[in-house]
Amino acid sequence: MSALAGVGVSPGVGLGPAYVLAYRAPVPEPGSRHDGDAAAELAGAVRALERVATDLEERGARAGGEAAGILEAQAMMARDPGLAAGVAELIEAGTAAARAVHEAFGRYREVLAAAGGYLAARVADLDDVRDRAVAVIEGRPIPELPTGDGEPYVLVARDLAPADTALLSRDVVAAFVTEQGGPTSHTAILARAMGVPAVVACPGATSIPSGTPMLVDGTSGLVRTAPSGEDVLAARDADAARQVALSAVTGPGSTADGYAVPLLANVGGPHDVAAALEYGAEGIGLYRTEFLFLDRAEAPSAAEQEAAYLEVLDAFPGGRVIVRTLDAGADKPLAFLPPGEHEPNPALGERGVRLLRAHPEVLAAQLTALAAAAARSAGALRVMAPMVATAEEAAWFAAACDAAGLPAAGVMVEVPSAALRASDLAAHAGFLSVGTNDLTQYALAADRQLGALTGLQDAWQPAVLDLVALAAGGAAEHGRPCGVCGEAAADPALACVLVGLGATSLSMSAPALPAVRAALSRHTREQCVLAAGAARAATGPEDARAAARSHLPGLADLAL
Repeated sequence: MSALAGVGVSPGVGLGPAYVLAYRAPVPEPGSRHDGDAAAELAGAVRALERVATDLEERGARAGGEAAGILEAQAMMARDPGLAAGVAELIEAGTAAARAVHEAFGRYREVLAAAGGYLAARVADLDDVRDRAVAVIEGRPIPELPTGDGEPYVLVARDLAPADTALLSRDVVAAFVTEQGGPTSHTAILARAMGVPAVVACPGATSIPSGTPMLVDGTSGLVRTAPSGEDVLAARDADAARQVALSAVTGPGSTADGYAVPLLANVGGPHDVAAALEYGAEGIGLYRTEFLFLDRAEAPSAAEQEAAYLEVLDAFPGGRVIVRTLDAGADKPLAFLPPGEHEPNPALGERGVRLLRAHPEVLAAQLTALAAAAARSAGALRVMAPMVATAEEAAWFAAACDAAGLPAAGVMVEVPSAALRASDLAAHAGFLSVGTNDLTQYALAADRQLGALTGLQDAWQPAVLDLVALAAGGAAEHGRPCGVCGEAAADPALACVLVGLGATSLSMSAPALPAVRAALSRHTREQCVLAAGAARAATGPEDARAAARSHLPGLADLAL
């Protein structure tokens, strides 16, 4: 038996033969020309792109959940007017349709990659759309993954496209293993939503021969090839015991000594509500509203917005639903707004609350729709602003919410300045919510989409824990709650530490809720405080994790 190490991003144990996805789409011949009928050539390219867009939409509709939003965004790429204009320009100049699509997408690819952040993370999605369109033009079949009734396999790839994996299930795939990606990659997001164990950033994975038996631990990130019978039995027994232990803990989140810690779900739209309810979420701690705004030529109507908010509010009568106002701009541009000046570093540009201040009409329309939805629902609506850096920004947002009839507005703590001066922000905000994904990225100056920096993209970094403690302490000075809505809350051990640091609620992807609920139930608040102190005293993430776990013995019983 040999072993590889990666980053576990979806918990559980998967066993099966390796299915190595080694397909590489052929590149159309450089310099290839059409026969002179540019109109017919362009019509063929347009039909191909539309066929790809329709196929992606259909896959998204069948898959639902997180996959639906991801595939809908890909379909919008296929219909992007700017890309279509680039294809048309090349075809008019004599380039054959397949090569024109390849080159036009290539130009856009360079722009996305240079932008960094969110847009750079979409390069793989753009490549997938390109390759599918070229295949349609050339009359080649697009390879599909096995979905038959055979033994579930371990899908191994350099990276995975959402369209490849969206229609798979635990009955078909035992686990995912990729050489690229990180905790926030599409592979990680979809794997967690499907409940399939997954390991990413695993060097050498594609060198494993297809058919090799593989044992994948999505919690530890360990990947074993040709495991012994004893190893398999031990892993299965441990996983079964873990599932029994997790299912035994139900009800609201709390520590062993009865300290209440509401456990909430992160959602990307109404399609995620079913999973949140299934896993026992007490409410919504982060409702991402970008799906309403991105990849469209016109702003969403008031009625469309109100309906989307109302559907989620009505799912949790009496429970809190925390809506994050639009987090766009810079690396997530809005097509219906005039383009701003070129930003050489979009991650540090005009985004989040900065964009809303530049375009107050967008925020006003969203707050009006939110207030209308709240008036029609028994759900307890709370609204928070993204990327707040100063007390002045917090005061501005609170005033805007108050004017719209939405009191107790909150702010997200995603940049170090907000954590360092959390008390100043809490003087104006009704609550704080720590977004550990961005907070880690900015504190360590490490792009969270870059697999090479996975070691720095770790919320166990003691510096990040210090910032969370500062945020919680600053909120407490004013009697304000301070929750955590970043994916750090999905780590059972780290969830206990976050409570020890002062977090008053935890929000995460829905499938992670049972493990966190069980972990909290096995430890007192004092144990959480001791674990947090030990982690902060460490000098690195691995040491912090080990130090915290020494104060959390219940995790071993749960095999977490």
